[in-house]
Amino acid sequence: MLRRLLLVLIPLLLLLAAALGVPLANAVAERETQTTYLDRLADVSRFASLAETALTSERTEALQDELTRYGQLYGIPVAVVAAGGDVVLGSAQRPDLKDPAVVAGLSAALSGYRPGPPDAVMPWETSPLVVVEPVGRDSEVVAAVVAVSPTDRLRADILSQWGWLAVLGVLPLLAVIAAAWPISRWILRPIRRLDEATAAIAGGLVDTHVDDVSGPPELRRLSTSFNTMVDVVNTAMRRQRDFVADASHQLRNPLASLRLAVDNLEPHLPGEEFAREAHQIAVEEAQEMGNVLDALLAATRLDAAAETVDLALLVSAHLPKWQALGVAVETDVPAGQRVPVSYGSVLDELVANAARLSGGTTVRVFSVDGELHVADNGAGLSESDRALALGRFWRSPKHQNISGTGLGLAICADLVAAAGGSLRLDDANPGLDVVITPASPA
Repeated sequence: MLRRLLLVLIPLLLLLAAALGVPLANAVAERETQTTYLDRLADVSRFASLAETALTSERTEALQDELTRYGQLYGIPVAVVAAGGDVVLGSAQRPDLKDPAVVAGLSAALSGYRPGPPDAVMPWETSPLVVVEPVGRDSEVVAAVVAVSPTDRLRADILSQWGWLAVLGVLPLLAVIAAAWPISRWILRPIRRLDEATAAIAGGLVDTHVDDVSGPPELRRLSTSFNTMVDVVNTAMRRQRDFVADASHQLRNPLASLRLAVDNLEPHLPGEEFAREAHQIAVEEAQEMGNVLDALLAATRLDAAAETVDLALLVSAHLPKWQALGVAVETDVPAGQRVPVSYGSVLDELVANAARLSGGTTVRVFSVDGELHVADNGAGLSESDRALALGRFWRSPKHQNISGTGLGLAICADLVAAAGGSLRLDDANPGLDVVITPASPA
């Protein structure tokens, strides 16, 4: 979780740095370009002023010397171009008059307009800085001064300032990223504790609480509320179990007395057949009520046992009990497969159900790919009945006249789920196949 949070925060910080840095870098380039342009424009304006006087008086020697020394000193080609396009005066190295930027500048200057300032020069651009100034006024323009300034130094200055900006921007960014790690851990610590606590509760430790209550106030309140919720749920579950257990125990003695009283009535019954049938129904109903109480007590004991046992040994120990149910029981389970101890009660109930309800002659207990199967060769259940069979107190319509509580499969499914596994009903064709998928080993 911490890594995922940092993977979100760090790109956002980088985007923020880029959003601030790119306009700032562009402003630096524009400022340096403007400074260089104004410097070159001042030189060219001076040459244009001198050229106007020199061309009018036809005394060009002084201006020619100025242009030559300027070109040698600064390495900037400069020239005075007449209205016809010929170079009248210039430095030793002449500008390229065929350059598109020079052509556009001369066209504007000879028309009486000063070309606008250039765009910001970027470090990766190699085009020179062209500055053109008209000689004369309005319609009296007789020539233009053009200077083609290399941008190597300008680009180097811009790149240097960008480097300093990057350094000054990266250091705070690294400091923020370094601070984000402990701050994120502090914020996420309660969430991690809550995740561990919920995982422990899902594993059967229902009394787990969040002990380390730290972090932001909202998460501390969440941790406190979580502990309160655990206490409330545990109290409600305990009261529910206690109620079912107490009610079952309290009903057991009156039920035993009732059954004893019903059994004692048998010698005093008249000889009529209907009286004996009514007495037998009363005995069976009392027995059924006892079975319901036993099932309710079993339903309150669904805690997953941590202890495991070898499946082959478990099946061997229960096999004699199954064989006494009146059906053939076949087993095929590998040695070494560990299952919860509670699976013994589950298998007892499943085999007994198959022997009593399926109408088949054989029950098979076997394991395939880690899954445990209890299959019979009886009538089975329809798809719709299989979808309902794991509900409590559900009875198949064809089993209504057979004793049972409708709790057996539901309790088996709860016991398997409490141990971390799952139980489902499949069609054995013929018969019913109850499939138990144990929990994956930790």
